This record gives sequence, C-alpha cells and structure tokens, in this order.
Amino acid sequence: MFCSEISIMRNRLREIVGASTNWRDHQQALADRLSLSNQLAGSQDELPVRRMKDSYIEVHLPLGTDPTLREKYLNYHKGVRFGRILEDLDSLAVLICYSHTHNKALQRSPLSIVTALVDKIDMRKQVIHPDCDIKFTGHVTWVGKTSIEAKMHMSQYHDGAYTPVLDATFVMVARDPENKRAAFVNPLKPEGPEEEELFQQGEINKTRRVELSTASLLKVAPTAEERKIVHSLFLNTLDTKTVSFRSRVLPPNSVWMEDAKVKGLEICHPQERNIFNRIFGGFLMRKAYELGWANACAYGGCRPNLVAVDDILFQKPVEIGSLLLLSSQVCYTEGNYIQVRVHTEVLDPLTRHHNTTNVFHFTFVTDKDVPNIVPQSYGESMLYLDGKRHFNQTLESQ
Repeated sequence: MFCSEISIMRNRLREIVGASTNWRDHQQALADRLSLSNQLAGSQDELPVRRMKDSYIEVHLPLGTDPTLREKYLNYHKGVRFGRILEDLDSLAVLICYSHTHNKALQRSPLSIVTALVDKIDMRKQVIHPDCDIKFTGHVTWVGKTSIEAKMHMSQYHDGAYTPVLDATFVMVARDPENKRAAFVNPLKPEGPEEEELFQQGEINKTRRVELSTASLLKVAPTAEERKIVHSLFLNTLDTKTVSFRSRVLPPNSVWMEDAKVKGLEICHPQERNIFNRIFGGFLMRKAYELGWANACAYGGCRPNLVAVDDILFQKPVEIGSLLLLSSQVCYTEGNYIQVRVHTEVLDPLTRHHNTTNVFHFTFVTDKDVPNIVPQSYGESMLYLDGKRHFNQTLESQ
C-alpha cells in the first residue's frame, strides 16, 4: 500500500475503524462499533494466512515542499521535532497491522489495534533536516495469536538520495471493538530466507521480552555483580570523617539522583484522542520524549542527541479528561551518555488515586562528558541498575 502523505494515512485509519471526526459524536461511534463484535474470529484458524508484503506501506512526509507542514515539525534548533516523528511512527504501526488483518468483505474492521510496546527505536543518523522530504516504510514481521510485531524504517532525501535515519520495532495487540478483551489476528507465513530471518528475530524478541520481565528488579534481587556496583556506589559516598552509615558525601563531578528530575502535567483534551477516543499513544510518546530531552539538556548543560528509545511499555489507556503526571529521571550516566526514564501516571482528582500508564526509556549522547549520577536510597539504586541495563542493551544493538 502507498499512502502519499501522513494526513491521508490517518484519514485511512478513521475509515477502517469507523471513527467519528467530531468529538460530540464519539458516544454514538462507540455504540456503532459494538455491533461489530459478531464479526470477530472464534480462533486464529478461521482467518486467512497473510504474507509480509500484504502489509507493506510507504508513507511520505513532504517537509521539503510543504512549508505549512514544515512549521509543525520544526524545533527552535532548526531541526525536526522528534516527538512528532514518534507520533507518525505510532500511526503507521497501527495502519500496518490493520493492513495485515484487512478483510475485503467487511466495510469496517471489528478489531481495536492498540500499541502494547515500543520494543526499540535505533537512530542511524542524528541530524534530521527540516526542509527535506521524509519517507516511512514498514510491514508486519512477526505474529502471535493476538499480537503483531511491525518493523518500520525512516529515511530522508538529502544530497540527491534517500539515506537511513532510524529503525523501529513496535508490538501491537488486537482487541475486541470495545477494547476490553483480546482478539485473534491473521497468521503470518514468511516467504524466502530474508523473511524467515525476520520472523525468527520476532520470536527471539518475544523470548527476550519475557526474560527481561522475569528478571525485572521489581520482581527479583539484583545479580551478584550488580550488588557489588551498588555497594561500591555507597562506599564512594561515605564521609571518611564520621564513618557513619547515615552521613553521605557527594563525590566530585557528581549529582545526586534526587536532583536530576523534571516533572510535568498534561490535561488530556479531546484534541489528542485516537480513533478509539482515548489519548493517542503517539501524543504520550511525544510528551514523554520532550520532557526526557529537556531533563537530559539541563543535566548535561548542552543539547543532547537521541541514540535510542527502548522498551516503552503501554500498561493502561489514558482516558479523555485525565490529569496526566509525567516524571523524568536521569537514572544512569557513562561518559557522555545520559539514560533517562520517564514515568507517566493518571491522577483521579476525586479519589486522589494514581495509576501508572507508561514507562519510557531514552538514551541520549552529548558532545562532552557529563557528571556522574549517584543514587542515595535503595530505590534509587534499583533505578540506577535498571538504567544501566537499558544502556547496555542499547550499546549492544548499535
């Protein structure tokens, strides 16, 4: 499939789902989607097998020829706002998955396809020109029973040719029309050695995610090597004059982790809704990225460049009208690298309850070495180790 522009791609998504463009009509649109439940497959075997090329999509972002569009993507450094790119990648991943599950006999899709995880985004080029056209391509590379992995590539036309800018892997899940329970998706049949390799990589990615979840520091104790790191950090902050467990001294060229936070708040208006009338996942990614970038900029004292986005987990949808709290934390540093974790949660102003919705991990690099981040509490030490794990994964994939 070829979509000439991003706006056409989003209009196509609304047509597939039957989403209303008018917020006042959203309740009726939701009610209309309920009638699609009887079109869901009872098992994956009932669905036709798809090929990878069935979901291939190419979309262009004409920054070089559309000044009005360029203004939307321009940042004050005369570069491209990467948060906008994240929004486009999220929309593209959804459309790719709908192309994989497309049924010609149905006017609208009964599936609600939503972002479950941004597995990885690797930057292959740090400079994105604001006045040169961008091309996105992507297709489905792996399928489970109810989940789909989509790989996307972004390139930019510069000096007479398109050159790679980034590679992205998203994991999407299919739900029923009300987005309440899982729904089956079409199986995928790879063709040829290259597609077989992509599919096997999808299996490896799934296994890796399960292993990482099992080894999470929120579930199990740090490894022996990690415990040594934590103890070494503790010893380096002891006050040699008092030799007390409670007296801590910040080492030279270091910053306490507590002092490396930036927070924000968003009121979730209907303008930022997705086709299912919840807050658009790309909007959440854009806001988290911009807060994380600001934190890295303030910490390093210079403009940072993004190296990778790693393991963005979408735990719960964000409803229209929510108060969204964002908290950015520098959790690990090494040389001129800064690892930033952004945690988002919804606050119910009536009950005062907080519910985590997303966790984001960003790796930035600067043109000079940055101060060392130093944890004080055990909880901060776990954040430090978690940041170190994500940083090491990023270096291994480069």
